[in-house]
Amino acid sequence: MVNKIWYLSTCNTCMRIIDELSLEEKGFEFQDVKDRIISAEELDQIRDSVGCSYEDLFNKRSIKYSKTDLKGSFKDDVEFREAILEEYTFMKRPIIQIGEKYFVGNAKKVIEAAREELN
Repeated sequence: MVNKIWYLSTCNTCMRIIDELSLEEKGFEFQDVKDRIISAEELDQIRDSVGCSYEDLFNKRSIKYSKTDLKGSFKDDVEFREAILEEYTFMKRPIIQIGEKYFVGNAKKVIEAAREELN
């Protein structure tokens, strides 16, 4: 069973979630997206598995997006995908993979669902 987390090591929220869920102790594979951005294949797999759009995987609270002229500039899902693959801060995080299930983002209900899956 594959257990992996895509996260940003400089993100306090990501680090808090890792600690709360004790992911280091549970043998998770860690991928800091600043050091190694998510691959196109991984991003496509997550999108297909979750059944969402690339826009749903896009972090609209990213400073590079919300505080610049990029806000509202992506016109379709292809542009959201390309942006995520080019700029690590545009990916919603963390993304937690537990077996074949993916949990995207830091909303309380998402983290609780991941916690339940781990138990």
